[in-house]
Amino acid sequence: MRAFGISGTAETATAVPPQRTANTLFWTALIPTAATVGGFVSQYPYGMLWVGVLIVLAAAAAGPIVAGSVWRRAGAATLVGFAALALGLFAGSNLNETYVKQLGERTGAVVAEAGERANAKGDVRHFCRVVDDSGSRAELGDIQNCHGQFATGRRVVLFKDRLGGLDPWIEATHNRAVDPGGLGITGGLFLLTAATMFYAGRRRR
Repeated sequence: MRAFGISGTAETATAVPPQRTANTLFWTALIPTAATVGGFVSQYPYGMLWVGVLIVLAAAAAGPIVAGSVWRRAGAATLVGFAALALGLFAGSNLNETYVKQLGERTGAVVAEAGERANAKGDVRHFCRVVDDSGSRAELGDIQNCHGQFATGRRVVLFKDRLGGLDPWIEATHNRAVDPGGLGITGGLFLLTAATMFYAGRRRR
């Protein structure tokens, strides 16, 4: 029955338009995915660090703009911005480790030299110069798990990207296990970013 000249049911009148739902899902998927991809890209050499950083910053800016300025959810916008930045930071190292340790080629190596150096800004960075069993040499840093824990002359294991894009990952043993805490944080931040964008889109004003 139709009452007071209003067609359809109350459920139909209050239903969320399909276009709005599609738009919400688009941004819900895009922002955390872009932050994750940017973090991983930043692990590649040859200047890709800055490309990855720009992708993460773009995601951390676009999320708050959409949630805050377009959807008018200020609280969600703030949370999305911080969560996307943190996601890019954690995702890069954790995905790098997971990829090379699970799919990479293991080879023995010796630390030829290990130490610290300061850049132009005075920031101290660790480095490890290694020679693998085939005679190949490489210099690794904090991104490749050289944090000053390996002494000169120590035998280590390198996990090498079979595609040759990433620098080797250095470890003390052949163990392929990855840090579950890091992956848990990355997954939690991904879900937090996505859930906040979804909430903001559904409750937009």
